[in-house]
Amino acid sequence: MAKSSSDPRDEVNAPLAHGALNLPLVTIDDYNNELRDKDGFVGDNANKKTFQQKLDDWRKRIRKVGDDPIGKTATEKLSKKKIDAILKGDDLAAAALVMGAVEDFAQDFADVIGKFLKDKRWGKTDRIVVGGGFRRSHFGELTIARTMVILKAAGVDVEVVPIVHHPDEAGLIGAVHLMPRWMFKGHEAILAVDIGGTNVRAGVVQFGKDDVPDASVWESAIWRHADDEPSRTATIEKLAAMLRDLIGKAEKANLKPAPIIGIACPGIIKADGSIERGGQNLPGGNWESDSFNLPAALMKAIPEIGDDSTFVMMHNDAVVQGLSQIPFMNDVSRWAVLTIGTGLGNAHFTNREGTKPR
Repeated sequence: MAKSSSDPRDEVNAPLAHGALNLPLVTIDDYNNELRDKDGFVGDNANKKTFQQKLDDWRKRIRKVGDDPIGKTATEKLSKKKIDAILKGDDLAAAALVMGAVEDFAQDFADVIGKFLKDKRWGKTDRIVVGGGFRRSHFGELTIARTMVILKAAGVDVEVVPIVHHPDEAGLIGAVHLMPRWMFKGHEAILAVDIGGTNVRAGVVQFGKDDVPDASVWESAIWRHADDEPSRTATIEKLAAMLRDLIGKAEKANLKPAPIIGIACPGIIKADGSIERGGQNLPGGNWESDSFNLPAALMKAIPEIGDDSTFVMMHNDAVVQGLSQIPFMNDVSRWAVLTIGTGLGNAHFTNREGTKPR
């Protein structure tokens, strides 16, 4: 079941809470929508593995009658950089093979978007931004553009565009929009964390000269935990060490971070900071346990930043990545984010009446 704001008025006067549906600049209409059809989860038709399968299918068909122009490298071993090189290279047969996968995936992605748009919480969507690791490639951007063409040709008037920031940075930058701006007064940055099924990223997000919406990643660190297969406890210890290192770098550079850590994490986030469900791919497992609370664990590991007590705010990772797009959404009212990676993350937003990025 999706997390939705069937009655957002309930939270208008509520205190700050993890996973909140009413944020300073937007209302979250829906997130982590586990949309299904007769074949299962709709999102399973648009993720990293699906594209690989499309490309592999084309290669298998080609091999039945001749040589594979891409060679002998297994499809799952082809990096985004390598696929982009093939697409831009001189071997037109190999490039055309990749384009076949782009077309097939775009057709499926357009179908997935069409099904989301039929959900009443996604009604009257003006624009969909696409993030996640897939967007960080030329073939990914081509797929996004082709998807919009397919939708418009079918009479669906919606923009489908790549997220503006680098996806790795968007998942950190969006954290500044989880809290009201008064919380940043007197400070120049906050700490942000993006926890995924493969990597953990942590960064110092610096505010722009004019305002918070101009935020950018000043410094960041990444840990590919999938290579280490750590326990949950070891993951928290490593994350805390990454954050302490970033705090030290910021202080050495005379950059004063607010005593705030924003966290982006998969799944449905409850008001107390626990994960209701959706955290099954996180390192070490059991992140949904009633006896575990990530914000509390981090506050215990890092009780103070500067001279003040640490405050932690957590939300769904697709939500946070989408929030990074707020400064570029002045011209629309209702919009969404889809993040293509190991799975398909999703969130839908409505700009708050009378509020806009300044």
